[in-house]
Amino acid sequence: MDAADNKKLSILPTEDFELDGSGSASQWEKTSWVTLPFRHGPASSYSTRAKVLYSTTGIYFLFECEDQTLSASLTEDFANLYEEDVVEVFLWTDEQYPIYFEYELSPLNYELPIIIPNFGGEFFGWRPWHYEGEKKTRHATSVVGGKKESGASIRQWIAEFFIPFALLKPLQNVPPQKGTTWRANMYRIDYDGDAFKSWQWQPTSGSFHEYQKFGTFEFQ
Repeated sequence: MDAADNKKLSILPTEDFELDGSGSASQWEKTSWVTLPFRHGPASSYSTRAKVLYSTTGIYFLFECEDQTLSASLTEDFANLYEEDVVEVFLWTDEQYPIYFEYELSPLNYELPIIIPNFGGEFFGWRPWHYEGEKKTRHATSVVGGKKESGASIRQWIAEFFIPFALLKPLQNVPPQKGTTWRANMYRIDYDGDAFKSWQWQPTSGSFHEYQKFGTFEFQ
C-alpha cells in the first residue's frame, strides 16, 4: 500500500504474540505493508515501511528501515532519541481533546513513551507514572548486514513494539472496538551523513506534532 495516496489505514485484529525484533511472527502475515514516503532532508533512496495490528490488550507495530550507518549512540530510555536514528508513532485517540500519545524506539532498543498535551502549538511530554506491569510496553529491534552498535555499517534495521491500552489511560476512546477510529501518524528519522532526513505516513510541514494533519486508523 502506498500511503502517499491514503489517509486511512485499516487495523486488523490479532491474538497477542511475542516480539523478537525480527518481524518473523506469523501474525504479521495477516496484514499488508504500508510505505512511509520520504518527506524531508537530502534525497534518500532508503525504503521505510510499517505494519500495524491490534489485540484486546494493545496495539502492535513493525518497522523495516533500509540504512547504511547506524547513527545511534544513546543508551538509556527517555533520552532525546529523536536526535538520532529512530522510529516514532503518534496516537491521537479522541479528537475532542488536543492530547495524544507519542512513542519512539531507537535501533539500539531504547524507548521514549510520553503523553503530549498540545494547546495552540504549545506542547510538552509527560512520562508515565507507575510504568510497570500491564502498563509496560514490549519492544525489540534487530539489524541486518552488520552489528547492532553505534556507527556500524548495516543494510537495514527492524523495530517491533507493543503499546498496551492500559498505558494510554486516561486518554478517551480506549480501548478501541471494531469501528473505532483514531487519528495517528508514523515516522522515521535518519541521520546518515549527519543530515536530518524523515519519512512520514502523513506529511507534516514543520513539526511532527501537527496533529491536525494525522491520518486515521480504523479498527476492524
